[in-house]
Amino acid sequence: MYTDQANAGYATAARKPSGLRAVRPAISGWVHSTEIGGAVDGPGIRYVLFLAGCLLRCQYCHNPDSWHMHHGKPSNSRDVLRDIAAYTKFLMHAHGGVTLSGGEPLVQPDFTHAVLRGCKEMGLHTALDTAGFLGAHADDYLLADVDLVLLDIKAFSEATYQNLTGVALEPTLVFARRLAAMQKPVWLRYVLVPGLTDKFDEIEGLACFARDLGNVERVDVLPFHNMGAFKWADVGTPYRLADTPPPSPELLERTRELFRSKGLVAT
Repeated sequence: MYTDQANAGYATAARKPSGLRAVRPAISGWVHSTEIGGAVDGPGIRYVLFLAGCLLRCQYCHNPDSWHMHHGKPSNSRDVLRDIAAYTKFLMHAHGGVTLSGGEPLVQPDFTHAVLRGCKEMGLHTALDTAGFLGAHADDYLLADVDLVLLDIKAFSEATYQNLTGVALEPTLVFARRLAAMQKPVWLRYVLVPGLTDKFDEIEGLACFARDLGNVERVDVLPFHNMGAFKWADVGTPYRLADTPPPSPELLERTRELFRSKGLVAT
């Protein structure tokens, strides 16, 4: 069972032998929302904590209301961990755990690590869902409390990536290589958008990159959808993909087969 002592100076605890606890204050953060029973954000059934704040402005983002931290709810790691603790037995029985997503959880690295540390002390599997752009914010102590990284590599050329997200690709690739050097398990995520991320030369480049990393357990090719388009109007930002259709089943399967041709598991 989670106690206040278990939610602590995560950096201090990470340096201590297993079983030791430090008395630590709660770490403040901003939470966008939570989902109990998530089945697509890591193995098993999961508690998904969506944090507020993101530097990327992805054209297909379905949560533009998570871009700014102040759009979320102020919270702290102690309260979050108390809530998670109520589901610990269920999550373990369902072979699941806790996933931190967003927004981008690495916008709030101290809060993110405090939650991860508390989850590990409860014996829960942890996953970090990130675009990797802020990978430098995740020090080795934070990553030591991550069992799985869900890494979104949204395109595989600087031009396409910057057009799609508004930021540079290279920091994400640097982070991916660092995870590979640590042998940290990765599930790669790739959103397939007709006319935008369906360039097969770039997809093949990404497939070769993922193969060579050696730590990519699977690739999830996710079909674009515009179900979050109404949120763009709510935040007062034009939605550029309003007329873009979802990818055809044939395009999806061809993309998955390209990843499989490089020896990767693709779904």
